[in-house]
Amino acid sequence: MSAGNIMQYESRLRSLVKAISWRVIATLTTMLITWWVTANVSAAMLVGSVEFVAKFVIYYAHERVWLRLS
Repeated sequence: MSAGNIMQYESRLRSLVKAISWRVIATLTTMLITWWVTANVSAAMLVGSVEFVAKFVIYYAHERVWLRLS
């Protein structure tokens, strides 16, 4: 099975798991950068929380659109 065929069979669950794993990594990075810039743990947690939800939805939708294009 070629890489192109694998993408055609990517399930919604796989896209969801990929979105969650990436968001955890990216959100921790955002929180650390925010903490470093502001020296404020509360601000870092707030920015990280908002960023996680917003970008999670955007990433999942992006994955599903690309899957339809392949």
